Amino acid sequence: MTVSPEHFTQAIEIARRLKSEIDRAVIGQDNAIQSVLACFLAGGHVLLEGMPGLGKTLLVKALAKTFSGQFARIQFTPDLMPADLIGHAMFDIKSQNFTVRRGPIFTNLLLADEINRAPAKTQAALLEVMQERQATIEGESHQLEAPYMVLATQNPLEQEGTYPLPEAQLDRFLVKVLMDYPSAEEELALTRQVTNNRLGDGLDVSSVNTIIKPDTVITLQQIVAAVRVDEQVVDYAVRIVRATRDWPGIGIGAGPRGAIALIRLARAWALLDERDFVTPDDIKQSAYPVLRHRIAMTPEAELEGLDPDRLLRGLLEQLPAPRA
Repeated sequence: MTVSPEHFTQAIEIARRLKSEIDRAVIGQDNAIQSVLACFLAGGHVLLEGMPGLGKTLLVKALAKTFSGQFARIQFTPDLMPADLIGHAMFDIKSQNFTVRRGPIFTNLLLADEINRAPAKTQAALLEVMQERQATIEGESHQLEAPYMVLATQNPLEQEGTYPLPEAQLDRFLVKVLMDYPSAEEELALTRQVTNNRLGDGLDVSSVNTIIKPDTVITLQQIVAAVRVDEQVVDYAVRIVRATRDWPGIGIGAGPRGAIALIRLARAWALLDERDFVTPDDIKQSAYPVLRHRIAMTPEAELEGLDPDRLLRGLLEQLPAPRA
C-alpha cells in the first residue's frame, strides 16, 4: 500500500486527537496510554498489568469511547466458562432448530477484565479468537468483524486468587503494558477530579468524545503497516530477539513472533512520533512491552531480584544498534 503525504498527515492528526481524548479521562500514565494507543494502531492485542485501582479499566473504556464501533466487557471470575465467552447453540422450540447464541467476544473492542482470575481452560478459549479472528461454536467457524482488539487487564500474580496465563496465550498479546503508581502531582490531580461534585467512584468517561469509525481504524492500521522499515532496522530487531535466547539470566528467550511484533509496534511508534520511517530507537522503545512477557527468567535471576525489564535493558545496552 502506497500512502500519500496527505493521508499520512491526516493519520498523525487523528492519532494525536485520540491521545488527547484519552487524556481527558486518564490522568498521568502517559507511557501506558502511548503503548496502548500504539498497539491499537498496530492492530494487536494488549495485556495491561498493575495493582488494583491504577486505572487499567478506565484507560480501556476511554479508548473505547473514542471509537464508534462495538465494545464489550467481560469480568473474568473463577467460575467463568468458555461458553460464557464464545457462545453456544440452543434449541428453539418454535422453529424446532438449533440457533447460535453469540457470546460477548463478537465485538470490535473486547475488555477482558482481570483475565487472570479465570482458570486456564477459560483463558485458553480466547486463543483462537485472538489469533485467527474467528470463533468455533458447535464445530462451525464464525468470523469476527474488523477491526478486532482484545484489551485484557490483570493483577500481579502475587495477588490472591489469580492464575498465570498460558505461555501460548501470552504470546498472542502484541504488548504487555505495566501500570505503576502515579506521581504525587498526578495523584493529587486524580483525587480532585474524582471527588469534584461527583457521587461514588465510578469510571467516568463522559468527557471523552467519539472521533473515529471502524473504517477509519482499519485505514489507520493500513497506514501504519506501510511505514518504511530499513533492512538494517529489521536485522536489528531480529538480533535483539535472538540474543534473548542465550542471554545471562534469561532461561527461555523470545520466538520468531517477537521480532515480527517488534516491527509492528515500532511502525506505530514512528507514526505517533510523526515519522513515516522506523528508527532503531523505535525498536528499543518497543522492546520492553513486546518482549517482557515473551521471555522467562532463570531461577537464579529471580533470586537476585531481577525482572525482565532489567535484563532487557542490559541486553539493549550491549547489543550495537545500526548507525546509518
